[in-house]
Amino acid sequence: MTYKINKTYLSLTLLFLLTEILIAVYLKTGFIRYPFGDFLSVILLYCCFKSFLKIDCFKLGASVLTFAFLIEFAQYFNLLELLNLEHHKLLNIILGSTFHVDDLVAYAFGIITVLIIEYLKSKPHELH
Repeated sequence: MTYKINKTYLSLTLLFLLTEILIAVYLKTGFIRYPFGDFLSVILLYCCFKSFLKIDCFKLGASVLTFAFLIEFAQYFNLLELLNLEHHKLLNIILGSTFHVDDLVAYAFGIITVLIIEYLKSKPHELH
């Protein structure tokens, strides 16, 4: 793994971050807010790390997915409450407060999407 700024992934990171902020500010319920927002969140994290690290796509995808799952399971076990931090607004925003199996599915689909795109991007184009 080496460090190198990748302008494409950095641009995508900023685009996904702006999208997530707009979703959080303007959409309080519904499909776009929840499952789609979770789907995008892992893509955002993936792109953020790929902006600075030259790392295998599968390893990074697995790491991001594992991180997202750990955060979700921390919600299941009420980690913030166990640490007496449930009233800390920023931590609630970052870590969330409610466990949903749907979120795990959205994270998985997000990483699968990234890995498919990375695979198609790396595959030599065939001319017919």
